Amino acid sequence: MRRSVTSWEKGVKKGAKDKDRSFTSLNKTAMSNPSLPQETLDYIVDLLHGEPEALKACCLVSKSWVSRTRKHLFVRVLFRSADDLEAWRATFPDPANSPASYSLALSVCSPAVPGADTEAGGLIRSFSHIESLHVAAEINLDNAEVSLAPFRGISPTLKSLRVYSFFLCPQVFDLVRSFPLLEDLALTGMNNSLDDDGGPHEPQTIIPSTSPPLTGCLDLITPSMGYAVRRLVDIPNGIHFRKLMLSWFLEEDFRWIMELILRCADTLESLDIGCSLQGMCSGSALGLKLTFALS
Repeated sequence: MRRSVTSWEKGVKKGAKDKDRSFTSLNKTAMSNPSLPQETLDYIVDLLHGEPEALKACCLVSKSWVSRTRKHLFVRVLFRSADDLEAWRATFPDPANSPASYSLALSVCSPAVPGADTEAGGLIRSFSHIESLHVAAEINLDNAEVSLAPFRGISPTLKSLRVYSFFLCPQVFDLVRSFPLLEDLALTGMNNSLDDDGGPHEPQTIIPSTSPPLTGCLDLITPSMGYAVRRLVDIPNGIHFRKLMLSWFLEEDFRWIMELILRCADTLESLDIGCSLQGMCSGSALGLKLTFALS
């Protein structure tokens, strides 16, 4: 005998179905994977720009976070030795996919870079967007194979260059001329520069015909002031520094300091001269520092 379904039973079944639909809806909501706009995620990462450990943790969150974190983690790169170069190469074997493109400042304390790293697509050449370069070059008679060639024209956007070298030899100034947007220049030579015939020799290279604006600051420390000034004033279109920071070692340097001042007379705003004249005061050293703000 077929039992008739009462209205009460119908109501119970309907309530059960509604309840099931409700749980299903809640379950879908709980398991959803909402995403924030990429610009919001980038803003969050940017707030951590001064927290390297937090940025490293962000790299593990999602692939979409990696690019933005690398922008801050690798904004400045320092290679203290060949071991540092080797460690970078082991970590990022493909230069084209390395974070070098995110770097804005590169410091290399030993430019004895393997030849493979200097070629197109090599490790050093992959730092193609830097705006600042610092090279400590041990160029001397006992280390003549060291060359600055790997760094020539490394980045068309470079605006600041600092070179520390035992000798301020011709290749230093070839390097200066290879950056079309260079503004600030700092050169330190710890010994008298040698002429082309007496100093370290290097293979002949074709230097790009560029004329950097050189409109920022010149920081020059060398006992070979005359040699450095002659090389600088030979740059096409001249020099237009707004600030000069000069170290005066020898009495004959005075004429070259005056030459620099005259060459920059139309643009010069600040002059800072450090003087250490050896042997001019009965064998003693006279220390002097003059600073001028020019209106």
